[in-house]
Amino acid sequence: MAEVFRNLDWSVLTDALLSIIPALLCITFHEVCHGYTAYLLGDNTAKNRGRLTLNPIKHLDIMGLVMMAIFHFGWAKPVPVDMRNFKKPKRGMAITALAGPLSNVLLTVVFLVIYGLLFEVLYPSTVGHYVLQMIYLTSYISLAFAIFNIIPIPPMDGSKVLFSFFSDSAYMKLMRYERYGMIILVVLIATDVLAAPLDVVLSFLYDKLFVIAEFAHDLVI
Repeated sequence: MAEVFRNLDWSVLTDALLSIIPALLCITFHEVCHGYTAYLLGDNTAKNRGRLTLNPIKHLDIMGLVMMAIFHFGWAKPVPVDMRNFKKPKRGMAITALAGPLSNVLLTVVFLVIYGLLFEVLYPSTVGHYVLQMIYLTSYISLAFAIFNIIPIPPMDGSKVLFSFFSDSAYMKLMRYERYGMIILVVLIATDVLAAPLDVVLSFLYDKLFVIAEFAHDLVI
């Protein structure tokens, strides 16, 4: 038993633990941007329910966090939005939904810049190396969160954007199936049916965006 214990791949556990704080940051920023966008468009629901806060506990979905820490694809507790408060309900809902993934792309860019600027300072030390890894994971997970949420399957943000082009009756019918969409997504990710192609897209886009970190790095050396 002791031999098995020593031979365990602890890097997997370490990576998962280091991913928790970045995942919480990405989730919180994503949901706050949903709520604030809805607020700007005339819906006070998220504000009235205390969801326009940077307290990650308010936005936490345990299963979604675990999925993000392990698979880098997951979800948060959805911010409540009442589309009836928008002047143009479907368009307002689409804009509110799109604000989440766009906020994560912005967060990815910001943390890539930070990664490039601090690389030479943090990399030599052990503690600095872990901090640098968390900065890297924040940028990576944030992009993964954006890609995952843009999938046009309810209740993902992409479905609200896509369905906004449908008729009102078709829109309402499709949104009734939100509860089943999440079950389908979990199964598809856990069985690697969806995770594998998402990983390909994520790796391709992240490699393209990583030039931002390289540019920031070149500015300080």
